[in-house]
Amino acid sequence: MTREAGAPFGAAPPSAGAAIVTRGLTKRFRGGQVAVDSLDLDVPRGSVYGFLGPNGSGKTTTIRMLLGLVAPTAGEHTLLGLPLAGALPRVGALVEGPAFYPYLSGEANLRRFDAADPTASGATVRRRVGEALDRVGLGAAAGKRYRNYSLGMRQRLAIAAALLGPRELLVLDEPTNGLDPQGTREVRALVKEIAADGTTVFVSSHLLAEVEQMCTHAAIMSTGRLVAQGTIASLSGGQVSRVRIETPDPAGAARVLAALGLADVRATDAEVTAELGGHAPERVNAALVGEGVAVRGLSVVRPSLEDVFVGLTGEGFDVDG
Repeated sequence: MTREAGAPFGAAPPSAGAAIVTRGLTKRFRGGQVAVDSLDLDVPRGSVYGFLGPNGSGKTTTIRMLLGLVAPTAGEHTLLGLPLAGALPRVGALVEGPAFYPYLSGEANLRRFDAADPTASGATVRRRVGEALDRVGLGAAAGKRYRNYSLGMRQRLAIAAALLGPRELLVLDEPTNGLDPQGTREVRALVKEIAADGTTVFVSSHLLAEVEQMCTHAAIMSTGRLVAQGTIASLSGGQVSRVRIETPDPAGAARVLAALGLADVRATDAEVTAELGGHAPERVNAALVGEGVAVRGLSVVRPSLEDVFVGLTGEGFDVDG
């Protein structure tokens, strides 16, 4: 069955169920190595879902199981509320980086990708390839050879290949890996645009800052196990915000903060920090000024995903890649 010529470009019509559900998903390799251990994921529709963990934590193995590239040892999963065979035509994916013919143009490469899709209609290939290139901002570079593309352009072309047909779910494995800051910003903006059109985006990364800026939800992996998942706000909500006071009188500021009941007061030569708890920062500032403590600056330090990860696992995290 082929796609109809008039089929709209973008997200596919929604099917029932969550975007991704896994229950007890496990992968053991020879020798007893457990790459993924009893994974229970719940990915809401319409979310940009960050699948977060250090390199080697099981992210790519999980994605390969989700897409049917690797058979799980145990457990089960569904995509879009459908069996895998029924879901895959609605799913676009980029796994472990793009692979294209270097001497062909971006447009010619996409035509080859499209020709490998048995559901694609040859009558609409030109329109669909053009729409995919425009969608990722490569319309003007359609005739340029792939070997002359920047790293950011190459990643965008790979995403265009995943969007040649209407997609309800887009799975991206480390889409900003190896990119310079400009390329990273390009891919981040593109992911947000795709999600705004109604496509659920599942994106794996080992870069915490990227997930915080790009995603609405996240799951945190450590050595093959899921240690937390939820909205970005709820994951950070388990950690206590701290207030940071810049002052020439750290001893006086520490005394005022302790008198207010703030916990874990820490003073250095130029600043004081403490757990903010339920105290309003403006009232903390008023109390300091009222006691004659000079305040050069006051800021509230919100917990990051790195703080959450360290708090859950006691381990460091490769935040720079």
